[in-house]
Amino acid sequence: MRQFEYLEDIRKYRLYLLEMEKSTATIEKYLRDIRKFSSWLGADREVTKERVIEYKHALTERYKTSSVNSMLVALNMYFRYLGWEECCVRGLKCQQQMFIGSRKELKQEEYLRLVETALQKGQEQIALVMETIASTGIRISELRYITVEAVQQGCANVNGKGKSRQVFIVKELRKKLSKYLKQKKIKSGPIFLSQKGNPLDRSNVWTKMKKIAEIAGVAGEKVFPHNLRHLFARAYYHKNKDIFYLADILGHASVNTTRIYTRTAGENHLRILEKLKLVI
Repeated sequence: MRQFEYLEDIRKYRLYLLEMEKSTATIEKYLRDIRKFSSWLGADREVTKERVIEYKHALTERYKTSSVNSMLVALNMYFRYLGWEECCVRGLKCQQQMFIGSRKELKQEEYLRLVETALQKGQEQIALVMETIASTGIRISELRYITVEAVQQGCANVNGKGKSRQVFIVKELRKKLSKYLKQKKIKSGPIFLSQKGNPLDRSNVWTKMKKIAEIAGVAGEKVFPHNLRHLFARAYYHKNKDIFYLADILGHASVNTTRIYTRTAGENHLRILEKLKLVI
């Protein structure tokens, strides 16, 4: 039986995660999941495997399987850090979905409508941000690596998720970005900056994309920066079926993650089945 002392241990754990070179977003996610468990414990701070299993069952009543497993991963990591291996529990078994819902898939024509609408409204910066993510496949957190120097060289050296990789910038995008740099008189460093002069972050970009989506008539649940990365993955895989090479481009450690990115809506699969003409 263990005693859960959240505040005392969590400060040390945050430093441990920083030393492990986990990203800020990952650290915050892990700590948020641990806080959730701490809150669930209530006044009784004793932790046993039985109580953790009880917590797992409580999560399954409120969250989908993938979310439950994600929370359990964070909790198990924390237990191992504390030396409480006996409290770790197994995740839920689930079969990976082959398709994504059409309501969440950002189609290419919708993406083009977003970019065109942004340009029509004089929002050149967000239009270029969307084109940059969609044509390179970078994460929104990696946008700061698109610098003046990267545009001049035609590629960016990106450090994300503990790995370094080269990201190429296509000729047409280089032309647009070069023109933008001259207009904004940006001489060096990151290209996409906020009004305060800081590199744009997820919140800045997402807020601007939402406003453009309303005008363009694109469903809000489809419009967030990471969906542009998924759009790149699907478009690239459609042209070049090498999923292992795509995993390298996206900076994935596992090709299983890449498979999630290349999923399409079930309607596409249904169209292929219809073409088989196997029902007389």
